[in-house]
Amino acid sequence: MKKVLIPTALDSVARETLEAHGGYTVLQPDGADPVALLAANPDAHALIVRSEKVTAEMLDSAPGLKVVIRAGAGYNTIDIRHARKNGIDVMNTPGANSNAVAEEVVALLLADARHVVPADASTRAGKWEKKKFMGRELTGKTVGIVGLGHIGQLVAKRLKGFDVKLLGYDPFLSADKARALGITLLPLPDLFAQSDAVTLHIPENDETRGMIGTALLSAMKPGATLVNCARAGILDEAALRDAKATLGLRFLNDVYPKDAEGPKSVADIADIMLPHLGASTREANRNAALLAARELIDLDDKGIDSAVVNRDIPAGLDPSFGRLAHLLTRLCRRLVGPDAKPTLVETTFYGTLRPFAKWLLNPIVAALSQDDPPGTFKQNVAALADRGIAYRDREPDPAKAYANSITIDITAALDPQHLVRASVRGTVEEGNLLVARINGFDRLYCAPSGNNVLFIYDDRPGVLAQIASALAAEGVNIDDVRNPHDATGKTSLAILRVNKPVSGDAVARIGSAIGATAAFHVEL
Repeated sequence: MKKVLIPTALDSVARETLEAHGGYTVLQPDGADPVALLAANPDAHALIVRSEKVTAEMLDSAPGLKVVIRAGAGYNTIDIRHARKNGIDVMNTPGANSNAVAEEVVALLLADARHVVPADASTRAGKWEKKKFMGRELTGKTVGIVGLGHIGQLVAKRLKGFDVKLLGYDPFLSADKARALGITLLPLPDLFAQSDAVTLHIPENDETRGMIGTALLSAMKPGATLVNCARAGILDEAALRDAKATLGLRFLNDVYPKDAEGPKSVADIADIMLPHLGASTREANRNAALLAARELIDLDDKGIDSAVVNRDIPAGLDPSFGRLAHLLTRLCRRLVGPDAKPTLVETTFYGTLRPFAKWLLNPIVAALSQDDPPGTFKQNVAALADRGIAYRDREPDPAKAYANSITIDITAALDPQHLVRASVRGTVEEGNLLVARINGFDRLYCAPSGNNVLFIYDDRPGVLAQIASALAAEGVNIDDVRNPHDATGKTSLAILRVNKPVSGDAVARIGSAIGATAAFHVEL
């Protein structure tokens, strides 16, 4: 019998399903301390948790542990790298909680608009303050959704019944998919400026941490509402405090740096605060519990590992190629432009990389999305399809004889009638990542690192000097330059590695001055 520990208030269907299978003994004590329970059961085969942290020390305390399952989507509370080091598979149950979070957003918007919380307290106290609690309607309002993954899309579907205008921001979602959802895609500044309410559905990572700051919040309408049921770290609290004071914003919150008792730093600015109840519904708890049990049984009995999110780099694959796939995708995405919505991603893996095509899709999806990648090939393809993006892995042309190279093409829509396409190829030599081709500019062999600015323009004398002079005026020093022509000799590419980031405004000014068809800064 395999021992399974469930040190969390998870629906009993997980224990019942595992025990009915006949191959498991389940321990699910009320109020259990996960650390103590795991330490007391070093022979445990599996651990099922909700939002509890699973640290390296905990994993080391149970040498018999083979599986950790997060009954939910996000697995940032689990040390997945150390788990892999110990030979432990980590799985998640994506989608089980999505509807619960989406409904919570609607509940918060309605509760705030109709003063449900203070009006209830007032009436219970014997008062009759109808004038004080004059409310607002959602009907006819504009709601902006930042992040259109599964939860963001469900929020849109739930809000449709209120006849609202839906705006959205997601650098990953295709224009066709957005139209099907009834959402108008806009740049973030425009979304914040035009919305009566903004709801956040993005993860917290290096790119999104503090992203909702002064520039966006100060652009909001006076009295507009901000809802955060995503992650605390994406929001700059000080900036919100200032914007609330000047614009009278409403702030509805369900997320905090730590899920624990004690004072909350947003208490002075939150109009409604909940104790991270997003996934706390009976239905979501049951869905996650049942899925977790079934995934464990499928893994043990059938070897089905489609939910494993931390499978190690396959034997025989240099991990540098995972980093290369991620870098090439980021570069390709920048080439099609920030306003173009991807509709198709195509890959070609040459040489000995061919057998690892499915594994290499993970860093590609990670580069395209602001979300953590699901982790498995099937989940990654589904994540792309969910945003209206098709995926095609092409058979390599043996005549090209590219040794251990990766080609990534992205097709994106500027609007329903206009598509743009970008293509990049790269390789790894002696541990060094190299970009070999960008669109029609071949044989670059540029080592991408640090801060880079890229311009594509009609070839003519003096342009490179003009770029260098403009960067110098910005106090930017150039460390390296690549300046090839395409096959026609009519178009040039300038890639300049520089000593510090170059602002978007500065890049746009330089690009406009030289008539560039592409101009951007990227940190590689």
